[in-house]
Amino acid sequence: MSFSVTDDKSGVHMEHHQHPDAPVLNKSVPVRHPGRWISAIIILAFVAVFLQSLFTNPNFRWDIVGTYILDVKVVQGVGWTLLLTVASMVLAIVLAILLAFMRQSDNPIFRWSSWVWVWFFRGTPVYTQLVFWGLIAVLYPKISAGVPFGPEFFSLDTAAIVNATVAAILGLGLNESAYLAEIFRAGLKSVDRGQQEAAEALGMSKGKIMWRIILPQAMRVIVPPTGNETIGMLKTTSLVLAVPFTLDLTFATNALANRTYLPVPLLIVAAIWYLVITSILMVGQHFIEAYYGKGVDNLAPAAVNPAAAKAAGPGADAQRSMKTDFPEESAR
Repeated sequence: MSFSVTDDKSGVHMEHHQHPDAPVLNKSVPVRHPGRWISAIIILAFVAVFLQSLFTNPNFRWDIVGTYILDVKVVQGVGWTLLLTVASMVLAIVLAILLAFMRQSDNPIFRWSSWVWVWFFRGTPVYTQLVFWGLIAVLYPKISAGVPFGPEFFSLDTAAIVNATVAAILGLGLNESAYLAEIFRAGLKSVDRGQQEAAEALGMSKGKIMWRIILPQAMRVIVPPTGNETIGMLKTTSLVLAVPFTLDLTFATNALANRTYLPVPLLIVAAIWYLVITSILMVGQHFIEAYYGKGVDNLAPAAVNPAAAKAAGPGADAQRSMKTDFPEESAR
């Protein structure tokens, strides 16, 4: 076997002869994966059967779904669900930041107080806590301030302050703060201690070190689980009936289902709204993760400095070409 090559610049004609019995190089045979095709066919078959049942089963009552998907009560329930989610997460984040710093404090009282808080609110069910906050006016009819065992300066009616909305936000936010506190603590501990020591050696204040050095790196660890907790909070709002709070999306659809005696289509209405809101939150989480993951999660190749490449000489170009054209050889 022989072949010839002519250089366009020099015009030199070269011939290469290969022995007939020599093995042919670079004749790769793609690896076959029959298991992948079989798995894909099985999954597609299940999807086709599921879609057929959705469109052909009359018990889903898609006409009822279309009627109530934009019902006034349902839309108001979506608004209240979003309000509970945002307010509870804001309260939880503020408390979690405080608890995370207390957990890392040199003061043993701060450390143990933070630990007890996390232990209690993670160890009891959120439903039980919501019931407790719904009954807070029974336990404490009045909120007063004064000298212990002495005169009372003022008192307020608890039922007037801690209404159903406030009780739902307190129950959800305090419970979530225990989980977020551990997430924030893990994020702060993920930053190497040496960076803080180096910043202190440069004369930076502790606040500036935390704001400019520690937090930007810790956010890469904090954001993904916090986004998951936010999505979980959105769905946990369906438990606020324990307060009782009767304006959220789940209660609104359940009330319509009890009135129409059609629970399945109203459950589908609630599921569609939860899926829409969750999808929007996931998109926002993706962009926040991409922002704080710059330089770490970015898999794009680094830009080549032309001046440095020219100074490196032709050897660097040849090595770079080998890595691009023959990645297997480069890996070896």
